[in-house]
Amino acid sequence: MSTITISNLTFSYPGQDNLFTAQNLELDTSWHLGLGGRNGRGKTTLLNLLRGKLHTATGNINMPVQPLYFPQTVTHPEQLTWEVIDEVSSTELWQVQRELTLLGADDSILYLPFASLSGGEQTKVLLAVAFADEAGFPLLDEPTNHLDAAGRQQVADYLHAKKQGFIVIAHDRHFLDIATDHTLTIEKQQLVLTQGNFSAYETAKKRTDAREFADQQQLRHDIGRLKQTAANKRDWAMSREGDIHGDPHVKGSGGTGHSGFVTARAARQMKKAKNLERRMDKEITNKEQLLKNVEFIDPLKMNYEPNHHEVLLRVRELQLAYAGVPLFAPLTFELHRGDRLALVGPNGSGKSSIIAAILGHFGGEISGEIDLAETATRSLVRQQYPDNTGRLQDFADKRHLNYEDLLSNLKKLGVERSVFNTPIELMSAGQQKKVELASSLATPSGLYIWDEPLNYLDVFNQDQLSQLLTTVKPTMLLTEHDTDFLEKVATKTVRLTPLN
Repeated sequence: MSTITISNLTFSYPGQDNLFTAQNLELDTSWHLGLGGRNGRGKTTLLNLLRGKLHTATGNINMPVQPLYFPQTVTHPEQLTWEVIDEVSSTELWQVQRELTLLGADDSILYLPFASLSGGEQTKVLLAVAFADEAGFPLLDEPTNHLDAAGRQQVADYLHAKKQGFIVIAHDRHFLDIATDHTLTIEKQQLVLTQGNFSAYETAKKRTDAREFADQQQLRHDIGRLKQTAANKRDWAMSREGDIHGDPHVKGSGGTGHSGFVTARAARQMKKAKNLERRMDKEITNKEQLLKNVEFIDPLKMNYEPNHHEVLLRVRELQLAYAGVPLFAPLTFELHRGDRLALVGPNGSGKSSIIAAILGHFGGEISGEIDLAETATRSLVRQQYPDNTGRLQDFADKRHLNYEDLLSNLKKLGVERSVFNTPIELMSAGQQKKVELASSLATPSGLYIWDEPLNYLDVFNQDQLSQLLTTVKPTMLLTEHDTDFLEKVATKTVRLTPLN
């Protein structure tokens, strides 16, 4: 196989700091390469550089294979799916059908309007297009979006079995561990390449961080010792000079005036003190080079106010339906104070519809009982939030939120201060999601209802949330496709059984 070579790459967007500075890298095109790093570090930018879409970089990128970007732009989603495939690719339809079969998708979807497909089906179609051309090199930007847990497993297994190399951006640890055999991470100062999947990278990074912390502690100790030794030598030299020459500001004071030996020794001690200070400067410089790539993840705050009710939600024989067609088999469950109950099921099984029904927003037919404690104050994280608009100060005032708490959590989630004055509707999708999440955390509440909270969040944000929820132990109803996250935070699981 061939090699992608990156030489002395430097890139920044106008008016911003460098995302990459003088980076050098070689990537084998047979690798299943996971591309990771915190949001905003330049993962999609790197893919666009490999595609030749950004022309302001300095350095050189030798791309010996044809990059195939996912997700492709679909300009006419109302067309039949096979027509969309013909629009975005020059591959033969039978080649796409072959990949769809490997992805566990029925090729009957080729004859349905693309817009009518579920998000997961659309993802599989565009992935099939990317891999249908075996001579190309797929660059996959967040393929796990819109995939439920089963869909993520299918796609991960599909990528694992591929002989063809690729680069994939994803934030699902389990997915990356199955799909990838090398990991490239964009850290604060450099690109870090690790042989192995994401777990191998995390293990290696923990060792590196621990070593840097130990080195820094030793340097702190050495610098303190050098400071004290230099101070002692300087004090001794100054006192000897005072003994010899006296204090010119004190009348009648005088030194011996005759000790050339003491004067020479004092000079030597002063020189040693200066040499020690130079060594200290070098040690301090060395210390400052440490911890440059250590990710300091500040803990989030949650304004949880436990409700006095023992049971905050009772659901009895609940079914939801559209036009008489039920979405799932009848459900019965209770949410007790301190529970973190996860609704689990494939896309389209009705998880978000249950949340809408609990909140009184479901537009279909409801049978069974929903008993929600009326005194339980509620705080939401929604999948869609078009009403989040305006500047953050006005947003906080409108929702009666503590503005400082809102900004503090946004900063801890990785939103730059420079974004704080940007109207919410003009922020990136990831930044808007963090506003929705930070707003929920800042809302005084006895019951949190979160619908897929991890969308757009990197693994460091996911760790922040899992640490917060397992520490605070709020009462919560949530939906989420990331199985690792649910294993950490959920205390109960209710599985929906689709009826179609």
